[in-house]
Amino acid sequence: MSREGWNLEELVDSLRECRERSPLNNRSTIKPAALPSPKLLSKVMESLMAALYPRRLGPSGPERGAVALREASIDDFVGLTLHESLQALRDQIRLELAARATSGDSHGLEEQQQATAITSRFAAQLPRIRTLLDSDLDAAYRGDPAAQSLDEVLVCYPGVQAIIHHRFAHALHGLGAPLVARIIAEVSHSATGVDIHPGATIGESFFIDHGTGVVIGGTAVIGDRVRLYQAVTLGAKSFPLDDQGVLVKGEPRHPIVEDDVVIYAGATILGRVTIGQGAQIGGNVWLTRSIAAGTTITQAKVISETFGEGSGI
Repeated sequence: MSREGWNLEELVDSLRECRERSPLNNRSTIKPAALPSPKLLSKVMESLMAALYPRRLGPSGPERGAVALREASIDDFVGLTLHESLQALRDQIRLELAARATSGDSHGLEEQQQATAITSRFAAQLPRIRTLLDSDLDAAYRGDPAAQSLDEVLVCYPGVQAIIHHRFAHALHGLGAPLVARIIAEVSHSATGVDIHPGATIGESFFIDHGTGVVIGGTAVIGDRVRLYQAVTLGAKSFPLDDQGVLVKGEPRHPIVEDDVVIYAGATILGRVTIGQGAQIGGNVWLTRSIAAGTTITQAKVISETFGEGSGI
């Protein structure tokens, strides 16, 4: 036993035994390797946001180590910030690819080339991401009477922060870096209380008001000009198993929400159902069926349709 009072030799032996019998040794998981860092990816996201919105999120005072940007220096700042952040992102993507690699014959060259290609394609999407984010900011400002300015919406609203991260994560998810994308999503989840899987497809002018407790599943499809309130869930109704009793992954199992839908606080929508264009789903409604375009659903209507008029439930 060590002088401090704990038996290090026995503890080390026990932890080795835990590693040896861990499910992480299963070949279906990635091999032991360095993994992408949530801390570093959080910094990458901050830098990318600063590059997309340099006047609002770029350096702005002594506490940031720089003076306010002048017009002539904005492009220089954006270029340098993108160069550094995209290099850091490429390195994190390379770690993911190396961890997934089944062969050690490439000496890392193949993963480096693939990571560079993914990062290059991601960089090419940044102008479109900025355009989408502008539509989201405008939707938040127009949709919330408490919003005093677009600047307030950008820096203060957790729902907006969540969708900013999602726009980045969704692009990376589609380009072949799902682990990096998921880490970015979880960094945002921890900070905002909004849980959006990076696989979810979301149209323009998307607004999450208040935000806390919103959950959007990985195969959800959301149209344009959709508004969600706090504690909305777009989830799965069931989880099919294969012949061996293992969960079938990747099947569409989350809702399709068409354009101009509003879903109020606490509503839960489960399964591959369709919420038609312009529908409104009231607070705390539980839905497992499709809704026609233009329909308004409330708790009272659901109870009436399920149990009949005059139900005492």
